Amino acid sequence: MNIVTDPSQKTLHITRDFKAPVEKVWKAWTDPKILDQWWAPGPWKNTTLHMDLREGGYWLYYMEGPGGEKHYCRGDFESILLMDSIKYLGHFCDEHGKISPDFPAIHWTIRFLPKDEHTSSIAVTINMADPASLQILVERGFKEGFTMGLENLDRVLATREVLFA
Repeated sequence: MNIVTDPSQKTLHITRDFKAPVEKVWKAWTDPKILDQWWAPGPWKNTTLHMDLREGGYWLYYMEGPGGEKHYCRGDFESILLMDSIKYLGHFCDEHGKISPDFPAIHWTIRFLPKDEHTSSIAVTINMADPASLQILVERGFKEGFTMGLENLDRVLATREVLFA
């Protein structure tokens, strides 16, 4: 896994290889039953409340900590190219999806890159409104948490063959 922070461009660039074909990695990002198994860094758990995977649709979910605390997030889908890429605008929100003004939006671009029939990569770009917002995201542990989530994804891809049938 590689994470590069570029404050001048207000971005994080993340790349990661997986021992799974792009079709399985795509499904793990787009099927809430699979996504909920890996998205949150342990010991946190993810729960999807709503997923409408289409341009103009949205994903509403929360991460629940070991003490029962919940952090709600919403992702508004801007662009979806089947098996290729997903772009969405992420926000912290309340349980109804009402966006919180306390933290700027996070622009996500996830690209799914086939390598061969058994392996693939993802390339994720996170764009923030300004360098200060990027710094806050990094200081709040985004890199560590996202790394843990992608390690969870590795385990799900290796052990959950039945989900991909």
